[in-house]
Amino acid sequence: MFICNEDYTYNYIRASIMFSRDGDTAMKDGNPPFPEPELGEPYLLTPGPLTTAIEVKRAMLRDWGSWDEDFRALTADLRQRLLALLGTQSDAFECIPMQGSGTFGVEAMLGTLLPRDGKVLVLSNGAYGARAAETVRYLRRQVSVIDKGDYLPPRGAEVTAAIKADPAITHVMAIHCETSSGILNPLSEIADATAAAGRKLLIDSMSAFGAIDLRPDEIPFEAMVSSANKCIEGVPGFSFVMARRDALEASKGNAHSLSLDLHAQWTAMETTGQWRYTPPTHVVAAFIEALKMHEAEGGVAARGARYTQNRDVFVAGMRGIGFETLLDERWLSPIIVTFFSPVDPAFDFARFYELMKRQGYIIYPGKLTRVDSFRIGCIGRMDATVMEGVTAAAASALAEMGVDNAAPPEDALAERRKLSA
Repeated sequence: MFICNEDYTYNYIRASIMFSRDGDTAMKDGNPPFPEPELGEPYLLTPGPLTTAIEVKRAMLRDWGSWDEDFRALTADLRQRLLALLGTQSDAFECIPMQGSGTFGVEAMLGTLLPRDGKVLVLSNGAYGARAAETVRYLRRQVSVIDKGDYLPPRGAEVTAAIKADPAITHVMAIHCETSSGILNPLSEIADATAAAGRKLLIDSMSAFGAIDLRPDEIPFEAMVSSANKCIEGVPGFSFVMARRDALEASKGNAHSLSLDLHAQWTAMETTGQWRYTPPTHVVAAFIEALKMHEAEGGVAARGARYTQNRDVFVAGMRGIGFETLLDERWLSPIIVTFFSPVDPAFDFARFYELMKRQGYIIYPGKLTRVDSFRIGCIGRMDATVMEGVTAAAASALAEMGVDNAAPPEDALAERRKLSA
């Protein structure tokens, strides 16, 4: 944990008092702070891979036979635990794990569930919407895109208008949390507009599932995709798709790829209990442990509440030392937050990154195209005590760099005002 030094600014001390009125933020709910990483590694303030519990790491120490009955039982357990997170309509869905990163899962979902003569409307307001559209083009399927730039949210009315203008659209693809900016997109109104038009919704919930409710009885959807190394707090190695059973049954023959055929993967798991090709055995074992810890914490609501507290604590602290967020409170997600880079000529992100890393925190570069920025994640095995340390480290880094003012340039603030227009 970073230790306070004499370079701390008055503003940081004032901000610390503001969000730690009871002396120890992490103790306000009666819970002790999480232990520091046992292996001494830095905290990963990224949208995944992220900091994991030592229990999750230890679960990877055993070897498993991929065809063995014990490992097949792990796979079945994983699938059932994930389905349970969907709530009362989970019986209509199937869970299909897929080897590879989240992008593999997105391609598998699009390539299998989008018919070869179908057309998808991709809602893009950042890197991951753009990647989804690029994926569809690689698949040689028809695609239309609503491109809102770096961060402006796609709205339900825009979906309605796009479908009305192009009745050939059969599916809509939305990003739940666009981590290139940190915005939580208005999924409910998007889902309502899609359903009202009689179309099917596909959701990339990569960086939200497990911390933000996604229940088909509240937000109707055809399928969603996420991955092991996000809000469930497992490690990288596989993604998973939750799809309506009737959609899976109708998808046979759609896939463009042997290895990314969701229908074939589902059929194999249903008939043999096995993955079609070499599974990430150690990652699966770690994910089961992560799911158990997720349940013990209190499930989606409790995980989301912790991440929200993490966000509130460090956003208050960072604003207290002069930083400004890209998004206002309405759009801030509890997953990752984008900050504008200071206009002060002494600020250099590469050096700021190294100074933060030296103090035990790995942050993330920004992805905005119009203004300079960086990002700090709220997710992983971290609590409010850790986030206080993040702000302390940032204050120390600014002091060492000789940055007198962390305020952004005026054109950055003009970007933010577009959200209120």
